[in-house]
This record gives sequence, structure tokens and C-alpha cells, in this order.
Amino acid sequence: MGWSVYILKCSDDSLYTGITTDINRRITEHNAKTGAKSLYGKLPVHLVYIEKSINQKTAVKREGEIKGWLREKKINLVKGSPQQ
Repeated sequence: MGWSVYILKCSDDSLYTGITTDINRRITEHNAKTGAKSLYGKLPVHLVYIEKSINQKTAVKREGEIKGWLREKKINLVKGSPQQ
């Protein structure tokens, strides 16, 4: 089981950062309103960035780091990834 940090783009153009062991399942959960409640009014969401982590501890740490960034820095991270 591998951990990943991900960034989703929401329908209101906001960005959401989270962690998971199964990105497809997690996006399905978010869009079915069984994921984070903070996204309910921002659906649908789609994946714009994913980054593998070696374990849950490093994924949580990286998620916190990215969540602390300003939007512009997150956008630059997304633009530099092969997902975009």
C-alpha cells in the first residue's frame, strides 16, 4: 500500500490537497459526496497533481506543507507536473 499526496481542482476553481492510498477511489468518494465535506459545494473535482510518498508519515507532512502554501505556489507545482 503506497501513499500519495494529491491536489484536486474544484468546480469553483479552488484547489484541494489531500492524501490517499487509492487516488481513483478517493476522487470517486469526493464526487459522490462521501469524501471531505468541505468539497460538497465545489463538485465535481478533478485530479491535477499527484506525488508518491514512501509512507503515511511523509505523506501527512508533505500535505501540511502544501496546504500552507499560497495558491500561486500550488499552481506552479501543478504546472510543473506531468498531470497537467
